[in-house]
Amino acid sequence: LPMAFKAVNARRHIGLQELSALAVAGRTLLGPMKSWKFIVDEGTNQSTLICSVVRLIESLDLTSAAGQLLNETIQAQNKEFKTGMSTLLFLVGAWSNAILECLQQNVPVSAIVSVMSEGLNSCCERVQCLQIPIHDVNQELCSSSVRPDTFKSGTCQIEHDSLLNPQVFMYFQREISAPEGANSINSCSHPDDCDFNKGLVSPLASFGSVASLVKPAGNRSASMVSGSGIIASSCNKQKLTHSRYFNTLGKSHSSSQQGSFQGYLSGQAAGPHSCYGLGHLAMALSHGNQTSVKLLQSIVEYQQERAEHSDSSHFNTAEIVTCCLLGLPESYSHVSPGFVTLVSPEQATVTKHLEDKPLRILLMDGDLTEQYRHLGFNRPRNVQTILEHPSLQKGGAEDLWLSSVLSILIRFEVNLVLVRGNVCENLMERCIANHILVIGSVSWDVMCAFGEVTSAQAVTYLTQLKASCVGTRAQVELWKAHDGRVVDLGELVPIRIKAQAIPLLTAVLTTTVASKMQLIEDQFWTLVYRLHHALNDKKVFLGGGAVELLCLSHIQTLTEQPLQSANKNAVKGFHSPWLAASVTEYKSVVLQALASGWKRYLSVIMCNAAKAASELEASTSVDHHLKRAAACGSPSAYILKEFRRGALLRGGSGPLADHREDLKVYDNVTAKTEAWRRALDLVLLVLQTDAEIITGPKRNEMVNSHASGEFMFL
Repeated sequence: LPMAFKAVNARRHIGLQELSALAVAGRTLLGPMKSWKFIVDEGTNQSTLICSVVRLIESLDLTSAAGQLLNETIQAQNKEFKTGMSTLLFLVGAWSNAILECLQQNVPVSAIVSVMSEGLNSCCERVQCLQIPIHDVNQELCSSSVRPDTFKSGTCQIEHDSLLNPQVFMYFQREISAPEGANSINSCSHPDDCDFNKGLVSPLASFGSVASLVKPAGNRSASMVSGSGIIASSCNKQKLTHSRYFNTLGKSHSSSQQGSFQGYLSGQAAGPHSCYGLGHLAMALSHGNQTSVKLLQSIVEYQQERAEHSDSSHFNTAEIVTCCLLGLPESYSHVSPGFVTLVSPEQATVTKHLEDKPLRILLMDGDLTEQYRHLGFNRPRNVQTILEHPSLQKGGAEDLWLSSVLSILIRFEVNLVLVRGNVCENLMERCIANHILVIGSVSWDVMCAFGEVTSAQAVTYLTQLKASCVGTRAQVELWKAHDGRVVDLGELVPIRIKAQAIPLLTAVLTTTVASKMQLIEDQFWTLVYRLHHALNDKKVFLGGGAVELLCLSHIQTLTEQPLQSANKNAVKGFHSPWLAASVTEYKSVVLQALASGWKRYLSVIMCNAAKAASELEASTSVDHHLKRAAACGSPSAYILKEFRRGALLRGGSGPLADHREDLKVYDNVTAKTEAWRRALDLVLLVLQTDAEIITGPKRNEMVNSHASGEFMFL
């Protein structure tokens, strides 16, 4: 990283160059075939092995303003979607380089911001045709019979298939039937498609006035189109603001986790193959992560069985937790009902003593320490208490508290205590001596799950404890591997806490390599949330580079728009004639810069997956597909045909190579488009911030100063 920053040119935009240098570090983390990286601390010479963008950013010392903004952007994407961070980081670097090239050609900043923003909105609207409803995807993946080739050889004809619902099929059918060159700029190329959705205009219409069907974050009011199975969304023209938080969704993270997805897990979804099909959907979203797929398929199957007995249907991420066991082979990874956690050998002895006994359980919402105070009872910060309870004996207050707590637990016959926060070590020792098992740092979702089935009620302080707050019928046992053996890892011992009909599931993740543990857990949660967001969106994108390839094709068409038409549209979109003229003049250059980001994205993925020997070879392959798509007359139909054949930007290697004819690859809709928007918002924010600093009121003073070489004056 320091070597990368040495190449920063002081006469160019510093912030954009820093973003580009940081993005280079994550280049090999793009795509399904990632390369591991060692992050070395120069001060201590300690190293960390990482294989994800989130861990990369966490490991870097980001002291610059641009680095901090990049970190916040990636953390926001990770907090909301748990996927798309590699795409975001790479596009930040690619578009930073592209904008630097535009500045070298003296393209005005205002033109770059306007054309790139509207170009991205237009591309997001164009790729709507590659969204497939989840119900149709499940039917396609669940089909056990071998289907005939749905594409006629040598043509771009498409037959009716279960992958497409009738309205989407009609859309493709009309698009295929349109002759080459019929895509006019001033009128809708498919008149019937203008009624497909309110406000849906030709993808090739003036992108300065087209409202994207993918809403910018913060404006997510969606409406279901009757009979189509596709969600249409409104999109207002997005304005770039100098905000540290960019685009955050209005809905809370916890509410999205609790959402129910009716029809996908129930028996009404796709007959007897609904669960099997959802497992295939998880595999298609995994992009080759086979270990996590098997675990998630077990979770889906368990929740399917539980839904059939409880007359409910949902895929709830709040009912899933993980437990990482270091020292066992990865083949020992499996899903276990209940809560699996690691405890000390002393606590394992208590667990063995409590096995096969119905336990009385207590839930503590907070720390179980003498000094703990609820947030609502925190004392003033400017007041320091020297001594609250005078005592001649040192430590008398703590001893008194320990005795009081232990007496309360014994009086209510509590055997098991789950604590959300920390636990006093001295109290832990006394509880072990009295055969009371205390588990600290338990998540709120786990506590809610046990509270639901044991009737336990969480309390903040033990003085609030009543008989009605103590739950019953909990059980605890030493965790056993799938071969029935009890596992002893030395310093820590896995145990399982369970209760009858508890919905909680623990994905037990195992490996013998310490540096892989975090990676395995990250990959598992990424897949869980990919499936979660796919069901939440009720639709998925065609994967394998299909969406990016259509964006490139669409930008090619936008670049070739007649100048006279572009002039009219520019005047409508901008109040200033000078700004409209500059946008018109530099539109082609800026759009090509926008397209270069996606083109490099596809090229690097192909190189990382060993499907191309170099970026040049990969870029040539992308150009070849673009030419064939243009010759077909309908780029979207060509891309769909290649996707169905499994020939879209695929080679003969990689984790999915053996299944190229059977397994389709899909991507999340909202996560992908939000990664695009966040990447472009960040780059344009840094661009405009640099411009505002450089072109401030003290410009002349800066020009005449000795530090003028550190700035690029516009």
